[in-house]
Amino acid sequence: MAAELPDDFKCPISLEIMSDPVILSSGHTFDRASIQRWLDAGHRSCPITKLPLPDPPSLIPNHALRSLISNFTLLSLPKPSQTPNPQALIHLLISRSSRLEEKLDSLDQLTRLCKRDSSIRRRLAESGAVSAVLNCIGSGEPGLQEKALHFVLNLSLDDDCKVGLVAEGIVGKIVYALHCGVGDSRAVAATVLTSLAVLEVNKVTIGSYPDAIPGLVSLLQIGSLRERKEAATALFTLCSFSDNRVRVIQCGAVSILIQNADSGLERAVEVLGLLAKCKLARDEMLRFCGFLDVLIGIVSNGSSRGVQYALLTLSSLCCYNEKIGLEALREGLFETCVSLLEDENEKVRRNANMLIQILQGKRKNV
Repeated sequence: MAAELPDDFKCPISLEIMSDPVILSSGHTFDRASIQRWLDAGHRSCPITKLPLPDPPSLIPNHALRSLISNFTLLSLPKPSQTPNPQALIHLLISRSSRLEEKLDSLDQLTRLCKRDSSIRRRLAESGAVSAVLNCIGSGEPGLQEKALHFVLNLSLDDDCKVGLVAEGIVGKIVYALHCGVGDSRAVAATVLTSLAVLEVNKVTIGSYPDAIPGLVSLLQIGSLRERKEAATALFTLCSFSDNRVRVIQCGAVSILIQNADSGLERAVEVLGLLAKCKLARDEMLRFCGFLDVLIGIVSNGSSRGVQYALLTLSSLCCYNEKIGLEALREGLFETCVSLLEDENEKVRRNANMLIQILQGKRKNV
C-alpha cells in the first residue's frame, strides 16, 4: 500500500509511510522514530540540508500531515469484504483439523494485518490471537514457529501490545525459541525480546525470567553472525536496567562479548560500554589479555557508534585502573582522542574529551 501513497507521506530517512511526522528547525519533516535514531547517533545537523540544529533539537509534531496521512490511509484500505476475518484465521490456528499449510497461511495473513496500523494491531491483541500464536511458537514445526515469531514481532511495535504480550506469558515462549529454535527462529526471538524490552517494566520482567539472559549469552557465543548481532542488541537494551547488568556479567558474558568485539561485532562493544559501569565487569575486562588493543583498534578504525562506546569503555577502565591508563598513554590513545575532537558526531567528541581529561591526569603522575 505504501507504493500507492504520495512520496510526501514517506520519511526521507526510512522511506516508509510516516506514523508520527515531526518538523525539524530546518523545515523538513521526518518520522519521529527515524529522526530520533539519527539524533541518538550523535548527529546535530539536518539529514537533508546538513544545516546545524539547535541543542537540544526541537521536534514539532506535524499534525496536519499526520491527519492527511490518516485520512488517505483510511480511503486506501481494502473494503471490509476484502479484509480477512481475524477470528476465522485464529480458528484455523487452534483447530486440530487444520492442515499445516492452512496454519502457515493464517499466520501470513495475520502478520500482514498487523503491519497495517496500530489500531489493527491492538484489535488483534484483544481478539485472542496471542494465545493461539503462543502455541505455534512452542511448536516443533520450524516454519510455524518462525512465522509465529514474526507475527509477535509486528504486534510488539505498539507499547500497549508490548505490555499485553508479556502479561500473556510470551517471555517463556520466546526463551524456548532462543534455546530450541531452528532456522531463523532464534534470531527473530532475540529481536522480539529487544522490542519488548524497550519498555522499562519489561526490562525487569525479562531480566528476571530464568534462562532469558543466559539464553541470549549462549546465542552470542555459539550463534551465527545474525544471531549474535541480535543477541547483543537484546542485551544492550536490557542492560540499561542496572540489575540486568549484574545478571549478564554473572552469566560469563564479558569474555564472550570481548571475543565478539575482536571479531568485528561492534554491537558487542556497546554492551561492554554499559557493563563497564560495574566494578565486577571492569575487573573481568582487565583480566582479559589484549582487551586494550581491541578497544584501541575500534577507536582507530570502527564505525561512529563503535568508536563512541569504545571510548566510553576506555574511560571507565582508565579511570578505574592506573596501570591501564598508563598503558593507553604509551599506545598513543591520547593523540588519537585529540584527533577525534573534530569528529562530526557529537557523542564521539564528548566521549573523546572525557577520556582526554582522564589521560591528562595520568600524564601528570608519570
